[in-house]
Amino acid sequence: MDVIDRLQKRAIGKGDLGIEEGLALFEEGMGRPFRLMAAASEIRRHFKGDTIGLCGIVNAKSGRCPENCAFCAQSSHYATEAETYPLKKAPEIVAAAERARRDGAEMFGVVTSGKRIRTAREWAEIRKAVGGIRDLGLMPCASLGLLDAGQARDLKDAGLFRYHHNLETSRSYFPQICTTHDYEEDVETIRAAKGAGLSVCAGGLIGLGEGITHRIELALTLRQLDVDSVPINILHPVKGTPLGGSRPLPPLEILVSIAVFRFLLPDRDLRLCGGKERNLRQLLPMAFVAGCNALMTGNYLTTSGRVSSLDHEMIADLGLLPVRELDLCRCGMATADGMPGCCGTDAPRRSQKRKTDRIA
Repeated sequence: MDVIDRLQKRAIGKGDLGIEEGLALFEEGMGRPFRLMAAASEIRRHFKGDTIGLCGIVNAKSGRCPENCAFCAQSSHYATEAETYPLKKAPEIVAAAERARRDGAEMFGVVTSGKRIRTAREWAEIRKAVGGIRDLGLMPCASLGLLDAGQARDLKDAGLFRYHHNLETSRSYFPQICTTHDYEEDVETIRAAKGAGLSVCAGGLIGLGEGITHRIELALTLRQLDVDSVPINILHPVKGTPLGGSRPLPPLEILVSIAVFRFLLPDRDLRLCGGKERNLRQLLPMAFVAGCNALMTGNYLTTSGRVSSLDHEMIADLGLLPVRELDLCRCGMATADGMPGCCGTDAPRRSQKRKTDRIA
């Protein structure tokens, strides 16, 4: 039994691979990338089946962020062309969610720039938006910066399903990326969200100048924090930021890194997000072979994505199905583990048969 087979079996059985195993997989994968991706695909299929989750986001408050994250177009420390505007009103946010719902998303995230939400007026508007998103039959998510336990409970009471807060990179590499807050503040925000009973989405970016050891360290930290969904972003360099001149990673290195994440996080959602089109180019569909089981569709915060119809075409061409076509409450609301549909029932409504049921 070769190293990939042996570690695939262990990932499925125990899910306890560490740094040494991650490094061995990366080294083996760079020599045999398609072999590693095939094994990662089987791990994905074992835990996640043949469905792909879709989410959308809105840049609800843009620019003037006091943090100095080296990749970020919205940082006030750098001169970029990113738009600057205050928090959007709830109806405008809900309208963006409705567009995402029509594009097949089952989750929708409200994202704001800045270290945290500070004013009562902004909190009230966000709570209204969360309720409106939920009324559309979507699972509402939010990314609002740092949270304390009380704010996390407030969001949960408002109907929020998931809180998103990226760690960006490993603890050991973080000082190379941001110096205006401490890594532990991000970790505590994740703990606060989990403590309030929220689902948690946390991941980071690759291509920041970090090495594979840093990526593995990040994956293991996320596993230790028991996050539910791990967004994988790939740096899209922005002119005016310290990383604006960064060279892109080779697409195969990105795919091998995704496969290593799948081995290290076998039962978590791996969500392909920002920078995927620019960096993976013609190999974009291979990210799902490499282990991803979820996708951000539509535009990002300050950069454009691609039309959602292409994502649906890609998913279908891979023989997979969007989650929204399978798991809906009787009243049409997407369901998830631990979250009943909006009519209060856990019984799903099947809007489309699984592909195995269509074989005649």
